[in-house]
Amino acid sequence: MKRILALKERFDAIKNKLDIKSLIKKQEKLKKLGQDPRLWDDRARAQKIMTQISEVEKELAAIKKLANDIRQLEELSDLVNENSEDQDILTDLSKEIDNVEKSLSEFELKTFLSGEYDHNDALLSIYAGQGGTEAMDWTAMLQRMYLRYARRQGWKTNIIDLIAGDEAGVKSVTMEIVGWCSYGYLKRETGVHRLVRISPFNAQNLRQTSFAKVEVLPVIEDAAEIEINPDEIELETFRSGGHGGQNVNKVETAVRIKHKLTGIVVSCQSQRYQKQNRKIAMQMLAAKLWEIEQDKQRVEQARLKGKNPLPTWGKQIRSYVLYPYKLVKDLRTNYESNDPAAVLDGNLEKFVEAELKLQEF
Repeated sequence: MKRILALKERFDAIKNKLDIKSLIKKQEKLKKLGQDPRLWDDRARAQKIMTQISEVEKELAAIKKLANDIRQLEELSDLVNENSEDQDILTDLSKEIDNVEKSLSEFELKTFLSGEYDHNDALLSIYAGQGGTEAMDWTAMLQRMYLRYARRQGWKTNIIDLIAGDEAGVKSVTMEIVGWCSYGYLKRETGVHRLVRISPFNAQNLRQTSFAKVEVLPVIEDAAEIEINPDEIELETFRSGGHGGQNVNKVETAVRIKHKLTGIVVSCQSQRYQKQNRKIAMQMLAAKLWEIEQDKQRVEQARLKGKNPLPTWGKQIRSYVLYPYKLVKDLRTNYESNDPAAVLDGNLEKFVEAELKLQEF
Protein backbone atom coordinates (compact mmCIF):
# COMPACT_ATOMS: atom_id res chain seq x y z
CA MET A 1 0.00 0.00 0.00
CA LYS A 2 1.46 3.38 -1.08
CA ARG A 3 0.66 5.27 2.15
CA ILE A 4 2.36 2.64 4.31
CA LEU A 5 5.40 2.55 2.02
CA ALA A 6 5.65 6.36 2.26
CA LEU A 7 5.48 6.13 6.07
CA LYS A 8 8.30 3.58 6.10
CA GLU A 9 10.49 5.81 3.94
CA ARG A 10 9.83 8.84 6.17
CA PHE A 11 10.55 6.79 9.29
CA ASP A 12 13.86 5.49 7.86
CA ALA A 13 14.88 9.07 6.99
CA ILE A 14 14.09 10.18 10.56
CA LYS A 15 16.15 7.35 12.05
CA ASN A 16 19.11 8.29 9.89
CA LYS A 17 18.90 11.95 10.89
CA LEU A 18 18.54 11.21 14.59
CA ASP A 19 21.50 8.78 14.59
CA ILE A 20 20.11 6.08 16.89
CA LYS A 21 23.57 4.77 17.80
CA SER A 22 24.58 8.19 19.11
CA LEU A 23 21.36 8.40 21.13
CA ILE A 24 22.07 5.03 22.73
CA LYS A 25 25.63 6.12 23.55
CA LYS A 26 24.28 9.31 25.07
CA GLN A 27 21.84 7.28 27.17
CA GLU A 28 24.65 5.07 28.46
CA LYS A 29 26.82 8.11 29.28
CA LEU A 30 24.00 9.83 31.15
CA LYS A 31 23.14 6.67 33.10
CA LYS A 32 26.76 6.39 34.18
CA LEU A 33 26.63 9.98 35.42
CA GLY A 34 23.34 9.20 37.18
CA GLN A 35 25.01 6.38 39.12
CA ASP A 36 27.75 8.64 40.50
CA PRO A 37 27.24 8.70 44.30
CA ARG A 38 28.46 12.34 44.41
CA LEU A 39 25.96 13.48 41.81
CA TRP A 40 23.40 14.75 44.33
CA ASP A 41 25.98 16.97 46.02
CA ASP A 42 24.87 19.44 43.35
CA ARG A 43 21.10 19.01 43.41
CA ALA A 44 20.35 21.32 40.47
CA ARG A 45 22.84 19.50 38.21
CA ALA A 46 21.54 16.13 39.35
CA GLN A 47 17.96 17.04 38.52
CA LYS A 48 18.97 18.20 35.03
CA ILE A 49 20.87 14.97 34.37
CA MET A 50 17.90 12.88 35.53
CA THR A 51 15.64 14.93 33.22
CA GLN A 52 18.04 14.32 30.32
CA ILE A 53 18.04 10.58 31.02
CA SER A 54 14.23 10.59 31.03
CA GLU A 55 14.00 12.53 27.76
CA VAL A 56 16.52 10.34 25.90
CA GLU A 57 14.64 7.25 27.10
CA LYS A 58 11.36 8.78 25.87
CA GLU A 59 12.93 9.47 22.47
CA LEU A 60 14.23 5.91 22.11
CA ALA A 61 10.87 4.51 23.27
CA ALA A 62 9.04 6.67 20.71
CA ILE A 63 11.29 5.34 17.92
CA LYS A 64 10.62 1.77 19.03
CA LYS A 65 6.85 2.40 19.18
CA LEU A 66 6.79 3.94 15.69
CA ALA A 67 8.69 0.93 14.32
CA ASN A 68 6.16 -1.43 15.94
CA ASP A 69 3.20 0.65 14.70
CA ILE A 70 4.46 0.56 11.10
CA ARG A 71 5.05 -3.20 11.35
CA GLN A 72 1.47 -3.64 12.57
CA LEU A 73 0.21 -1.53 9.67
CA GLU A 74 1.96 -3.90 7.26
CA GLU A 75 0.32 -6.88 8.96
CA LEU A 76 -3.08 -5.19 8.81
CA SER A 77 -2.48 -4.37 5.15
CA ASP A 78 -1.83 -8.06 4.42
CA LEU A 79 -5.12 -8.85 6.16
CA VAL A 80 -6.90 -6.31 3.97
CA ASN A 81 -5.46 -7.94 0.86
CA GLU A 82 -6.86 -11.27 1.98
CA ASN A 83 -10.25 -9.73 2.83
CA SER A 84 -10.48 -6.92 0.28
CA GLU A 85 -14.27 -6.66 0.59
CA ASP A 86 -14.34 -6.32 4.37
CA GLN A 87 -15.18 -2.64 4.87
CA ASP A 88 -14.52 -2.69 8.62
CA ILE A 89 -10.90 -3.79 8.12
CA LEU A 90 -10.41 -1.10 5.46
CA THR A 91 -11.79 1.55 7.84
CA ASP A 92 -9.56 0.36 10.71
CA LEU A 93 -6.49 0.42 8.46
CA SER A 94 -7.21 3.97 7.29
CA LYS A 95 -7.64 5.17 10.91
CA GLU A 96 -4.41 3.50 12.01
CA ILE A 97 -2.49 5.03 9.12
CA ASP A 98 -3.84 8.48 10.09
CA ASN A 99 -2.72 7.95 13.70
CA VAL A 100 0.79 6.85 12.72
CA GLU A 101 1.11 9.76 10.26
CA LYS A 102 0.24 12.18 13.08
CA SER A 103 2.76 10.60 15.48
CA LEU A 104 5.42 10.58 12.78
CA SER A 105 4.85 14.25 11.95
CA GLU A 106 5.20 15.23 15.62
CA PHE A 107 8.37 13.18 15.97
CA GLU A 108 9.77 14.49 12.68
CA LEU A 109 10.22 17.94 14.25
CA LYS A 110 13.01 16.50 16.39
CA THR A 111 15.12 15.93 13.27
CA PHE A 112 15.40 19.70 12.90
CA LEU A 113 17.01 19.96 16.35
CA SER A 114 20.53 18.89 15.47
CA GLY A 115 22.50 21.94 16.62
CA GLU A 116 25.28 21.68 19.19
CA TYR A 117 23.11 23.00 22.05
CA ASP A 118 19.60 22.37 20.69
CA HIS A 119 18.78 19.95 23.53
CA ASN A 120 19.78 22.49 26.18
CA ASP A 121 17.70 24.83 28.31
CA ALA A 122 17.23 28.37 27.01
CA LEU A 123 17.97 31.89 28.18
CA LEU A 124 15.33 34.18 26.69
CA SER A 125 15.72 37.95 26.98
CA ILE A 126 13.33 40.68 25.82
CA TYR A 127 14.34 44.33 25.45
CA ALA A 128 11.97 47.25 24.91
CA GLY A 129 12.63 49.28 21.77
CA GLN A 130 12.06 52.97 21.25
CA GLY A 131 8.64 54.21 22.22
CA GLY A 132 8.74 54.68 25.99
CA THR A 133 5.84 53.21 27.95
CA GLU A 134 4.26 51.69 24.83
CA ALA A 135 7.37 49.63 24.08
CA MET A 136 7.73 48.60 27.73
CA ASP A 137 4.13 47.41 27.82
CA TRP A 138 4.76 45.43 24.63
CA THR A 139 7.82 43.85 26.27
CA ALA A 140 5.66 42.76 29.21
CA MET A 141 3.11 41.28 26.77
CA LEU A 142 5.86 39.24 25.08
CA GLN A 143 7.14 38.10 28.47
CA ARG A 144 3.67 36.79 29.30
CA MET A 145 3.39 35.11 25.87
CA TYR A 146 6.62 33.15 26.29
CA LEU A 147 5.84 32.21 29.89
CA ARG A 148 2.46 30.86 28.72
CA TYR A 149 4.06 29.00 25.81
CA ALA A 150 6.62 27.42 28.16
CA ARG A 151 3.80 26.31 30.47
CA ARG A 152 1.98 24.73 27.51
CA GLN A 153 5.14 22.73 26.75
CA GLY A 154 5.50 21.59 30.35
CA TRP A 155 8.72 23.58 30.81
CA LYS A 156 9.77 25.39 33.98
CA THR A 157 10.66 29.08 34.00
CA ASN A 158 12.79 31.27 36.23
CA ILE A 159 13.07 35.07 35.98
CA ILE A 160 16.80 35.78 36.24
CA ASP A 161 16.81 39.54 35.80
CA LEU A 162 14.06 42.12 35.33
CA ILE A 163 14.08 45.90 35.04
CA ALA A 164 10.57 47.30 35.42
CA GLY A 165 9.27 50.20 33.34
CA ASP A 166 8.98 53.64 34.91
CA GLU A 167 5.18 53.82 34.50
CA ALA A 168 4.17 50.39 33.23
CA GLY A 169 5.56 47.29 31.60
CA VAL A 170 9.14 46.09 31.50
CA LYS A 171 12.35 47.67 30.16
CA SER A 172 14.09 44.32 29.93
CA VAL A 173 13.72 40.81 31.26
CA THR A 174 15.80 37.64 31.11
CA MET A 175 14.28 34.28 31.95
CA GLU A 176 15.66 30.77 32.07
CA ILE A 177 13.42 28.22 30.36
CA VAL A 178 14.14 24.73 31.64
CA GLY A 179 12.95 21.92 29.42
CA TRP A 180 14.28 19.33 26.97
CA CYS A 181 15.15 21.09 23.69
CA SER A 182 13.70 24.42 24.84
CA TYR A 183 16.63 26.22 23.19
CA GLY A 184 16.20 24.23 19.97
CA TYR A 185 12.51 25.08 19.75
CA LEU A 186 12.85 28.74 20.74
CA LYS A 187 16.13 29.84 19.16
CA ARG A 188 14.48 31.20 16.02
CA GLU A 189 12.28 33.51 18.09
CA THR A 190 15.38 35.71 18.15
CA GLY A 191 14.74 39.02 16.40
CA VAL A 192 12.61 42.16 16.48
CA HIS A 193 8.88 41.75 17.18
CA ARG A 194 6.50 44.54 16.04
CA LEU A 195 3.12 45.41 17.53
CA VAL A 196 0.45 47.63 15.94
CA ARG A 197 -2.56 48.61 18.07
CA ILE A 198 -4.64 51.45 19.46
CA SER A 199 -2.60 52.93 22.28
CA PRO A 200 -4.05 52.23 25.75
CA PHE A 201 -1.83 55.04 27.08
CA ASN A 202 -3.07 57.79 24.75
CA ALA A 203 -6.35 59.60 25.40
CA GLN A 204 -6.72 60.33 21.68
CA ASN A 205 -6.89 56.59 20.83
CA LEU A 206 -4.13 56.87 18.25
CA ARG A 207 -2.68 53.88 16.44
CA GLN A 208 0.75 53.05 17.83
CA THR A 209 3.60 50.86 16.55
CA SER A 210 5.92 49.36 19.16
CA PHE A 211 9.05 47.24 18.90
CA ALA A 212 10.83 44.82 21.20
CA LYS A 213 13.90 42.70 20.63
CA VAL A 214 13.97 39.02 21.65
CA GLU A 215 17.25 37.20 22.19
CA VAL A 216 17.42 33.43 22.77
CA LEU A 217 20.65 31.74 23.87
CA PRO A 218 21.46 28.23 25.10
CA VAL A 219 22.24 27.52 28.73
CA ILE A 220 25.82 26.27 28.59
CA GLU A 221 26.14 24.13 31.70
CA ASP A 222 29.90 24.24 31.84
CA ALA A 223 30.88 27.84 31.14
CA ALA A 224 34.46 26.57 30.83
CA GLU A 225 33.45 25.20 27.40
CA ILE A 226 33.71 28.82 26.24
CA GLU A 227 37.14 30.27 26.96
CA ILE A 228 36.79 33.38 29.13
CA ASN A 229 39.94 35.03 30.47
CA PRO A 230 39.32 36.11 34.10
CA ASP A 231 41.37 39.26 33.42
CA GLU A 232 38.83 40.28 30.76
CA ILE A 233 35.83 40.50 33.10
CA GLU A 234 34.73 42.98 35.76
CA LEU A 235 32.56 41.70 38.62
CA GLU A 236 30.17 43.94 40.52
CA THR A 237 27.77 42.98 43.30
CA PHE A 238 24.64 44.82 44.36
CA ARG A 239 21.49 44.35 46.39
CA SER A 240 18.80 42.38 44.65
CA GLY A 241 15.37 43.90 44.15
CA GLY A 242 13.57 40.61 43.57
CA HIS A 243 12.38 37.61 45.56
CA GLY A 244 14.86 35.33 47.25
CA GLY A 245 14.41 35.25 51.00
CA GLN A 246 15.83 37.27 53.85
CA ASN A 247 19.13 38.03 52.07
CA VAL A 248 17.39 40.14 49.45
CA ASN A 249 17.76 43.93 49.90
CA LYS A 250 20.04 43.30 52.92
CA VAL A 251 23.11 41.64 51.40
CA GLU A 252 24.74 42.21 48.00
CA THR A 253 23.71 38.87 46.50
CA ALA A 254 23.02 40.10 42.96
CA VAL A 255 25.86 39.95 40.42
CA ARG A 256 26.72 42.03 37.36
CA ILE A 257 29.56 40.97 35.04
CA LYS A 258 31.07 43.05 32.25
CA HIS A 259 33.21 41.55 29.48
CA LYS A 260 35.81 44.22 28.72
CA LEU A 261 36.63 43.16 25.15
CA THR A 262 33.06 43.09 23.84
CA GLY A 263 31.31 45.42 26.28
CA ILE A 264 28.74 42.70 27.07
CA VAL A 265 27.08 43.16 30.46
CA VAL A 266 25.05 40.43 32.17
CA SER A 267 23.40 40.37 35.57
CA CYS A 268 21.53 37.90 37.75
CA GLN A 269 19.57 38.48 40.95
CA SER A 270 17.20 35.51 41.04
CA GLN A 271 19.06 33.37 43.59
CA ARG A 272 19.49 33.84 47.34
CA TYR A 273 23.27 33.54 47.31
CA GLN A 274 25.91 35.48 45.42
CA LYS A 275 27.75 32.32 44.33
CA GLN A 276 24.61 30.98 42.63
CA ASN A 277 23.96 34.30 40.88
CA ARG A 278 27.57 34.47 39.71
CA LYS A 279 27.34 30.97 38.22
CA ILE A 280 24.20 31.88 36.25
CA ALA A 281 25.71 35.20 35.14
CA MET A 282 28.80 33.38 33.84
CA GLN A 283 26.55 30.97 31.93
CA MET A 284 24.79 33.97 30.37
CA LEU A 285 28.11 35.55 29.39
CA ALA A 286 29.37 32.27 27.91
CA ALA A 287 26.18 31.97 25.86
CA LYS A 288 26.48 35.54 24.53
CA LEU A 289 30.13 35.01 23.55
CA TRP A 290 29.19 31.72 21.86
CA GLU A 291 26.47 33.53 19.88
CA ILE A 292 28.97 36.16 18.69
CA GLU A 293 31.21 33.39 17.38
CA GLN A 294 28.23 31.73 15.66
CA ASP A 295 27.37 35.02 13.96
CA LYS A 296 30.94 35.32 12.66
CA GLN A 297 30.77 31.80 11.24
CA ARG A 298 27.40 32.43 9.57
CA VAL A 299 28.65 35.61 7.91
CA GLU A 300 31.81 33.86 6.69
CA GLN A 301 29.80 30.91 5.31
CA ALA A 302 27.51 33.32 3.46
CA ARG A 303 30.53 35.18 2.05
CA LEU A 304 32.08 31.95 0.78
CA LYS A 305 28.78 31.05 -0.89
CA GLY A 306 28.79 34.40 -2.67
CA LYS A 307 25.77 35.79 -0.81
CA ASN A 308 25.37 38.92 1.25
CA PRO A 309 26.03 38.36 4.96
CA LEU A 310 22.95 37.06 6.73
CA PRO A 311 21.30 39.53 9.11
CA THR A 312 21.32 38.45 12.72
CA TRP A 313 18.87 39.06 15.54
CA GLY A 314 18.41 42.76 14.71
CA LYS A 315 16.00 41.91 11.89
CA GLN A 316 12.24 42.24 12.29
CA ILE A 317 10.82 38.72 12.20
CA ARG A 318 7.15 38.95 13.17
CA SER A 319 4.31 41.49 13.19
CA TYR A 320 1.37 41.42 15.60
CA VAL A 321 -1.45 43.63 14.32
CA LEU A 322 -4.41 44.30 16.64
CA TYR A 323 -5.78 47.29 14.68
CA PRO A 324 -7.18 48.08 12.08
CA TYR A 325 -7.40 44.31 11.52
CA LYS A 326 -6.27 41.26 13.49
CA LEU A 327 -3.26 39.33 12.21
CA VAL A 328 0.01 37.82 13.39
CA LYS A 329 2.43 37.15 10.54
CA ASP A 330 5.90 35.68 10.58
CA LEU A 331 7.91 37.51 7.91
CA ARG A 332 10.32 34.61 7.34
CA THR A 333 7.93 31.71 6.87
CA ASN A 334 4.82 33.75 5.91
CA TYR A 335 2.86 31.66 8.42
CA GLU A 336 0.03 33.75 9.86
CA SER A 337 -2.83 33.62 12.33
CA ASN A 338 -6.01 35.68 12.47
CA ASP A 339 -6.23 35.15 16.24
CA PRO A 340 -3.63 37.44 17.92
CA ALA A 341 -5.28 36.91 21.31
CA ALA A 342 -4.51 33.18 21.17
CA VAL A 343 -0.94 33.77 20.00
CA LEU A 344 -0.28 36.30 22.76
CA ASP A 345 -1.73 33.76 25.19
CA GLY A 346 1.11 31.38 24.30
CA ASN A 347 -0.31 29.51 21.32
CA LEU A 348 2.99 29.62 19.39
CA GLU A 349 3.29 25.98 18.33
CA LYS A 350 2.49 26.51 14.63
CA PHE A 351 4.86 29.47 14.34
CA VAL A 352 7.68 27.47 15.98
CA GLU A 353 6.96 24.44 13.79
CA ALA A 354 6.95 26.51 10.58
CA GLU A 355 10.27 28.11 11.46
CA LEU A 356 11.85 24.78 12.40
CA LYS A 357 10.95 23.41 8.99
CA LEU A 358 12.38 26.39 7.15
CA GLN A 359 15.56 25.18 5.52
CA GLU A 360 17.17 28.57 4.83
CA PHE A 361 18.88 29.98 7.88
